Amino acid sequence: MTTCDVAIIGAGPYGLSATAHLRTVKGLDVHTFGEPMCFWERNMPKGMLLRSGWAASHIASPNQSLNMEAYQAASHNHFSSPVPLNCFMNYGLWYQRQAAPDLDQRKVARVERDAKGFRLILAEGAAVFARRLVVATGIGSFTWRPPEFAGLPSSLASHTSEHRELRTFAGKEVLVVGSGQSALESTALLHEYGAEVELVARTRKINWLGGAVSKTIQCSLGPTISKLFYAPTDVGPAGISQVVARPDLVRRLPRPIQDWLRRRSVRPGGARWLVARVQNVPNRLGRSIVSATPAGERIKVRLDDGSERTFDHVLLGTGYRVDISKYDFLAPELAQSISRFGGYPRLKEGFESSVPGLHFLGAPGVWSFGPLMQFVVGTHYASQSLLRSIAGKAAGDRFQVREPLFAEVS
Repeated sequence: MTTCDVAIIGAGPYGLSATAHLRTVKGLDVHTFGEPMCFWERNMPKGMLLRSGWAASHIASPNQSLNMEAYQAASHNHFSSPVPLNCFMNYGLWYQRQAAPDLDQRKVARVERDAKGFRLILAEGAAVFARRLVVATGIGSFTWRPPEFAGLPSSLASHTSEHRELRTFAGKEVLVVGSGQSALESTALLHEYGAEVELVARTRKINWLGGAVSKTIQCSLGPTISKLFYAPTDVGPAGISQVVARPDLVRRLPRPIQDWLRRRSVRPGGARWLVARVQNVPNRLGRSIVSATPAGERIKVRLDDGSERTFDHVLLGTGYRVDISKYDFLAPELAQSISRFGGYPRLKEGFESSVPGLHFLGAPGVWSFGPLMQFVVGTHYASQSLLRSIAGKAAGDRFQVREPLFAEVS
């Protein structure tokens, strides 16, 4: 059986960043599994732009050696903010070739706990033993469909993450559900591709990011004052941004304050550059869907005001709900042994769960470390914290990274 010190499952931003950092430790055998940037490539629509700003879109790397400027210099592929999806994917693939050229793309079918670590059983039947395991598989397992759409075929109702090419809806009547970035950008793309699209959302007013307060602080008061209110991490409104940029602080706050910070920082909303692109799209705000039923080859939707409409398709921009029991590769007995709150694992320093040696990076870390973990910019904190946990204080001190993390994202 192949053995290693650390196995990492996942080759998106968090898995690749963890790999790059842990491989700076001399003698540490790190084995990474996954298809590079596969969720970004397969589950996000062509034409998408990243909501996060430039400084918050770099994948963390030791000494910032693999940031987007380094990629542009190496590839001569120049782009700016907002970052196009295809450019970010190519950047991620370049990052992988530098940090994990030996990436193992075999699928991990099952993970079992062993007396001395973890046994990873691959789809082809081979097995790998790891003393520690890092799960960094992204949000693909956590898509959420409202119960009103349970049982409906994907030909009638589907999640935004199920579509790479929205041009296929050209000429069709499509209802988009939601008011977050995914729903709003999908609405814009559908409209531009020639679909007859409408938007419905429970919120009475769409939350557009970068409003009057933000503009006043960032444009009128100058960069020095702006930096007092907004961290380069680009997560959260004025003031709160500086707090959530410090996960070590967030995790020590009383639970009600942590929950409030998370709600205020990740409310459904859209980038302001989408406003003009959706201004001519009909919308029904302040409305909820109470039922959805097939009507021949179409779908009939009933709202809470009693009105009914029929569409060719309903696209659900309803987000994700973390529940690590949905990881199909975790053996049931292992999944059940992890201490959780709701679907989130309770994590301590180094993103380690209640099962010794088992770490979770990315969105599963939101409950313990705050909303930064939902974004690429969270790789800067997560990879350093993981490094300090696994390699010890001496290895962690090599990079001299302490809160706040502005040096890595400025």
